[in-house]
Amino acid sequence: MAAIADSRAETAPQADHPASHAWREVLARVAAHMAHCGAHPARTVVLVPFAQLMAEAAAQWARLYPSGFAPRFETTRNWASQVGSFTPGPSDLALERGRDLLTARSLLEGAGLGAQHALLAGPLVDGATQLAAVAASVPQALRADWGDLARRALPTEAQGWLALEAAVARIAIAWAAHSDYATDVLFADRVRQGTDALVLLQGLQPEPLAGHLLEHFGPEKALAIDLRVGTAPGEVLWHRAEGGDDEAGRAAACVLRHIEAGRAPVALVAGDRLLTRRIRALLGPDVAVRDETGWKLSTTHAAAQLMAAVRACAREAGSDAVLDWLKQCPGAVAWPAADVALLERSLRRHGLRRWSDAQRLPAMTADDEAAARLAALVAAIDAERAVLQAPRPVTAWLEALAGLLRASGLWEGLQADLAGQKVLQALDLLAPAAIELEAPAAAARPLRLPEFTTWVDEVLEAASFVPPHPPTPQVVIAPLQQLLARPFPAVVLPGADADRLPAAPEPPGPFSNAQRARLGLPTREELGHAQGAALAQALHAPRIDVLWRARDGGEDQQPSPMLQLHWLERERRGRFLVPLPGEKEEERRLPPLAPDPRVPRAVPAAPTPRPAPDGRALTVAQLSASGYEALRVCPYRFFALQQLRLQESPEIDVDVDKRDFGTWLHRTLQLFHTGLAESPEADEGARRERLDACADQAARELALPADEFLPFQALWAELRDGYLKWLAGHEAAGARFEDGEVDRQVRLGPVTLRGRLDRIDRLADGRALVLDYKTERQERTKQRIKVGTEDTQLPFYAALLEDDTLAAAYLNLGEREPAKAFAQEHVVVLRDELVHGILDDMAQIAAGAPLPALGEGQACTWCEARGLCRRDFWSP
Repeated sequence: MAAIADSRAETAPQADHPASHAWREVLARVAAHMAHCGAHPARTVVLVPFAQLMAEAAAQWARLYPSGFAPRFETTRNWASQVGSFTPGPSDLALERGRDLLTARSLLEGAGLGAQHALLAGPLVDGATQLAAVAASVPQALRADWGDLARRALPTEAQGWLALEAAVARIAIAWAAHSDYATDVLFADRVRQGTDALVLLQGLQPEPLAGHLLEHFGPEKALAIDLRVGTAPGEVLWHRAEGGDDEAGRAAACVLRHIEAGRAPVALVAGDRLLTRRIRALLGPDVAVRDETGWKLSTTHAAAQLMAAVRACAREAGSDAVLDWLKQCPGAVAWPAADVALLERSLRRHGLRRWSDAQRLPAMTADDEAAARLAALVAAIDAERAVLQAPRPVTAWLEALAGLLRASGLWEGLQADLAGQKVLQALDLLAPAAIELEAPAAAARPLRLPEFTTWVDEVLEAASFVPPHPPTPQVVIAPLQQLLARPFPAVVLPGADADRLPAAPEPPGPFSNAQRARLGLPTREELGHAQGAALAQALHAPRIDVLWRARDGGEDQQPSPMLQLHWLERERRGRFLVPLPGEKEEERRLPPLAPDPRVPRAVPAAPTPRPAPDGRALTVAQLSASGYEALRVCPYRFFALQQLRLQESPEIDVDVDKRDFGTWLHRTLQLFHTGLAESPEADEGARRERLDACADQAARELALPADEFLPFQALWAELRDGYLKWLAGHEAAGARFEDGEVDRQVRLGPVTLRGRLDRIDRLADGRALVLDYKTERQERTKQRIKVGTEDTQLPFYAALLEDDTLAAAYLNLGEREPAKAFAQEHVVVLRDELVHGILDDMAQIAAGAPLPALGEGQACTWCEARGLCRRDFWSP
């Protein structure tokens, strides 16, 4: 790391860099043009293609002309901000997502499309934003004429969805054509008179505004100079990775090798966002990175906190959404934040998916103190949620949201966080009235909470967050197009495959390629040409590593077509391409591939020994059937889940599954039989109606969503009829229902056995019959009783009864098979053997017998303790 740390000071470009040569030629022509015009440097403006070149151009000028005044290096937008202030009009395209979405809604309503505003507002803003670059390049006096010409590029008639697209396009053109822009001031006479000379440094594709400014200033003042580097390509190393992870690892290693060699700052090309994030993470915290691309503001933690608060206030919010918000508010002042953990445990225990059901928690809680705390907490939370319920204008929404953030304790944290500050600014939460002042008509329309939520989400999605830059970066993350004329000693270009670096990028927006050409927007061919030019410029770096992946998602991936064109051009000048290893000469060929830049390291194997803990210090006071089954299957599983009492937190917002079906069926049969015991009914039709009513009641009690439960409900008629048929035969043999869902416990030496019996019937001979419901396939139920000594559940339940003689059976209630009881023969003998086994096992645990992890059978596949015992890392 010493080499890396020492290289941070070496950031000045080399004098013989191709970009430095280009700058010397370009700036010499700038100086000559100034002399030709008799221009003072302070009254000379040099327009650069993008903002990062302003400082570079100034530094290059200072090296060439260290004394005297320097011209002003500006972008068009920065120049406009220097010569005048600008405030958009009430209906202007402001190029601010939040305000423009509100204005778009007003425009759609005015065009009779208000009913579709939720669907069309976003595309309208996107289309108008694209057109703004062309419209702003036309002087105000001619902008209406441009709008008339632009409308002729659209079809005059359309039907269906195409009619909506055409309508949105027409509104976008009208909006862009009738808006004022911050750069309009550059066409003012005072600006032209105050500028002695104007030089346009042309980038990779034409900029409409800069081109029209050249015409406006005239040849006597204005000059255009091509900024592209024209020297031969530098040293290129080609890397073919196996997949995405391998590509990220190789790219990170290339960056580190350049830094160690003193070639800093290294340009890391940002094409694929996910790939760039992977590489950035692999570089580690010790590498100083300047990220010029940033990331979407919506992906920051600050934005996630705010969106969690907004989504939690929805009327139909789920418990997960509300908990997500509450758990991010440890400093809340509007509710007792310390009780949120109690609330979460209760919601998960009872499986309440909808937050509206949280009001039932106090009644479902046995502890009076806990019930009171839950009631107070839920009431306080609902009081704050109610603030964001009624429709209101956006200004009132922002004021209410700011109040909610303060009440939940999030406001101070957002103000202290750089990304949080950006979130507050993007939404105008620091000055909500600003939107109403700038766009009163658009801001006055009331929004419902779902509309406001969408608006907030789109604003955060459109904004970017760029972290603070280090003073001396070792790595600069930049788009491929912004490497132009920047003297990076080395460049690393990952993602150079056909998907991530296509020959012709797909243009964004609703306009066809022909329409884009007529509207003055860059066509697909022009975008492809600009991307090819950007790649050519990148290849002029003294040292560049180009990486692509051979496979992606299980499919073969080809190098970028632009790379392949470059290779063919090199091949025409001399032998360059070679066949891939193992392939014939005439088959697929590539340039000579660079070796893997990663240095292999020998890591000594350190397997994890198989755990066998001593559990004597953890007293087993109570034991359930499932707990003892865990001991028989794997002693370590018993140690982890029963003695250490480790448990997975149950999910709340999950789809209805087989477990919910079993719970519903248990409750249905319990309601049915308790009601039947109170009011006997022998008629089959009446029993069927009663069982249906009990099924509906159970579904309501368990709050099962009707749509998700429908697949199970569809099987109910067959299951119901099969059960009633079995019940009729069961009762004909003299059996009768005695009790259901019975909690029992019995003391057995040092441990108490406990469990809940699904059902107890009384047979004709007076014996008790323990029934346990199963909704599995009948073949699996048969396997449970095939070897009686391996069955834990029925013998354990039998041990909970004091009867000397009894019977036990699994009652299979399968979805497509008729109900059938599978009796466990000799259950009394099995019960006695099980009791002796429990006593013996508990004695051995108390004596310090090890509890090893067995790691055998299907039990390991779904074991909750698999990560704890480290089954996958054991020594052989």
